[in-house]
Amino acid sequence: MDELLNSLVETGLRGGTPTRNEALAVLRTSDDDLLDVVAAAGKVRRRWFGRRVKLNYLVNLKSGLCPEDCSYCSQRLGSRADILKYTWLKPEEAADAAAAGVRGGAKRVCVVASGRGPTDGDVARVSRTIEAIKERTGGVEVCACLGLLSDGQAERLRAAGADAYNHNLNTAEAAYGDICTTHTYDDRVATVKEARTAGLSPCSGLIAGMGESDEDLVDVVFSLRELDVDSVPVNFLLPFEGTPLADQWNLTPQRVLRILAMVRFVCPDVEVRLAAGREVHLRSLQPLALHMVNSIFLGDYLTSEGQAGKADLEMIADAGFEVEDAETTTMPAHRNGAGAAGGAATSATTVAQEAAAVPDAPVPESAVPESAVAGRPERPQARVAVRRRGAGTELPPNA
Repeated sequence: MDELLNSLVETGLRGGTPTRNEALAVLRTSDDDLLDVVAAAGKVRRRWFGRRVKLNYLVNLKSGLCPEDCSYCSQRLGSRADILKYTWLKPEEAADAAAAGVRGGAKRVCVVASGRGPTDGDVARVSRTIEAIKERTGGVEVCACLGLLSDGQAERLRAAGADAYNHNLNTAEAAYGDICTTHTYDDRVATVKEARTAGLSPCSGLIAGMGESDEDLVDVVFSLRELDVDSVPVNFLLPFEGTPLADQWNLTPQRVLRILAMVRFVCPDVEVRLAAGREVHLRSLQPLALHMVNSIFLGDYLTSEGQAGKADLEMIADAGFEVEDAETTTMPAHRNGAGAAGGAATSATTVAQEAAAVPDAPVPESAVPESAVAGRPERPQARVAVRRRGAGTELPPNA
């Protein structure tokens, strides 16, 4: 175990890429070794991001009624989840919600709308919203997440003031057909590339806990590394009642921590964001995750409630970390200004060369924890808390 972790730390400190077998070995470490794994990933995190935590805030511009059939989503076609459903927020309503997040400490506001992708009219509407948010908040970072992009739409969002675009790969290419049939994995990759070409910082991540294999998790994270995205949101499935994956309670806090460690080792100098599901699946172990991630969402999510924004801030301080301020550049110097949207100086080709330079070692069978063999954990009694406040309601937001 010491040999594996030492190798991972050495590689991560120089911004290199571990082998796939090393990444798999992280997912298969035992509970006895878990704190050593967290500590090793923490060394890599501190090398590139110190003890800073970037806060992000979600504003759901349009909720529910999506024509896509993504199995994990409470807003999907045919969903019976009892979530908020509303049409487009007015620009001033979205700006009000964004301002609440900024007052709570958020450095980036993520504006999200359900749907396959925006029409040109939708892009015009969101452009006005971005402008209103920038004016209200004094220029906070804005990331748009509107689905699949058509030609020219990313450029229009950039011209309106958007800084980044999010479109998650969600799972490995080989497993994508198991969770969605109305669009393809390649469609998602194309949108991430479109955003980068337009000068938007590419943001793309994954969802764990959908029944995927260890190999699927490693594959999607390596794909994100090869796409050279600037930020990687790591979501953990919220099994909403009324969705096809409502019975998929596959995660334990220990499993979540291993996944975060693996992502940090594969993407050492990238913003790794702890996203939806952290409260449900990490529970009292949330502070340990801060030793591996350098970014979290503040308050609530799109259709589910998060813990109180004040509790997020207390957790960060109690764990010995600090909220990243607006004047601090999030990304390491070598990733800023090197191509579109401050992309990494390290190209996908270089990444592949670094990976090839380290020989693949077999994953030791002794590394597989008993919990991985015994089957998934017993389903918890708690259900997902549906968001009933903030955007689309008359109640104040959680920030």
